[in-house]
Amino acid sequence: MNVGFALVLLWSLLITNVLAELPVPQNLTLLTLNTEYLLTWDWDRDQTTTGNTVTFTAEYMGKYKMQRKKKNWSRVCERTIHTHCNFTGSDLHYLGMYVLRVRASADGLNSDWVLKDFCPDKDAALGPPSRVELAPVGNLLDVTISDPLTSTQGSMKEHVLSLYYHILYWNLSDDPRGLKPNVVNSNNNLVTLPELEAWTWYCVMVQSRYDYYNKTSGYTAPQCMQTEGDTQWRQIFLYFLVSLVVCFLLVLLPYTFFRFYRVLKHTFYPTIQLPAYIQEYLCDSSLGSEMPILLTPESELCCDNLSVYAEVVPLEIHIAPPFTAPPSGLQHDSSRHSRQGSEGSGDSGVYSTEGGSGQQGSSGGGEPIRRDKEVEKVKLEEMGEEPGDEGVPDEGVVDVCV
Repeated sequence: MNVGFALVLLWSLLITNVLAELPVPQNLTLLTLNTEYLLTWDWDRDQTTTGNTVTFTAEYMGKYKMQRKKKNWSRVCERTIHTHCNFTGSDLHYLGMYVLRVRASADGLNSDWVLKDFCPDKDAALGPPSRVELAPVGNLLDVTISDPLTSTQGSMKEHVLSLYYHILYWNLSDDPRGLKPNVVNSNNNLVTLPELEAWTWYCVMVQSRYDYYNKTSGYTAPQCMQTEGDTQWRQIFLYFLVSLVVCFLLVLLPYTFFRFYRVLKHTFYPTIQLPAYIQEYLCDSSLGSEMPILLTPESELCCDNLSVYAEVVPLEIHIAPPFTAPPSGLQHDSSRHSRQGSEGSGDSGVYSTEGGSGQQGSSGGGEPIRRDKEVEKVKLEEMGEEPGDEGVPDEGVVDVCV
């Protein structure tokens, strides 16, 4: 009976261990691009018999080491609650072959390991060129292609030596959707597209390819560029006309502004002011305003000539009379006249004969008078004036409207 009890107890323990065993992760998948590797798997939370959180562990090892008795696995993720593990920074050689494995753990129980083979050279996806640039060269286009980049920003050509580029290009006006593109394959980073038309728009897309494992990347976004060519005479004339108009405007606008400024300045702030006796007719003196009164439609415009005379400075001319013999009746006074001339009459230069003027008029006094006039005429001619004009000033006529 003890033997039967022991058998029943052993059978119950086996059943308990089988029921408590964790399920394994499902659908292991690698998401790759160049040298970036992400291992993902599926896990059904409803399969967990315990209420505790399930964690996962992921490891890898070179496939050639699988034949060894002592296997040295490299652990990448340990007790993670996520259903993915990033192997990018695990230093997996691009041409190597590896084995990846994952298991689940909960309440001290571990599931079985799930294995997956991985060869980056064969299984990793190839990315498109990192950058594409177009540049016109006459009626051709230069396409500059930058290599796909690794996770460390290196060139993928360091790992894939036979990498080349598949280039599609088409005329945008003839084939807007690119349904019938032209194709060029090249492993160079600078490609010149042939047989293009001048002054025409072309669009370009580039794809990376690796034929050994039949790898192809996605295409880059379409880029369009217009080709060039010989400059047409119409364009030359148009450029000349536009430059001429621009130069004309640059000269005309400042000149127009300057002229307008000068007109306004001379209108409101004239350099020559009107005389006060004219301004009093233009200003409203009753209101004490200094602003000009604008003419109303009912105002009558009256015009007349106004003569303006310059101020005349009288010309003083002192002429000594000619020497004449004194009359006989005045000979006895000659000594007295001589003393007067020597003492005090030198200032004026004119000699007085007192009461002898009547005798001079009767005894030939007209001759000195004519001599005086002739001397005065000579003096005026030397000064550039006509006789009789010494008292007449220059005059001008100005039209004044009130």
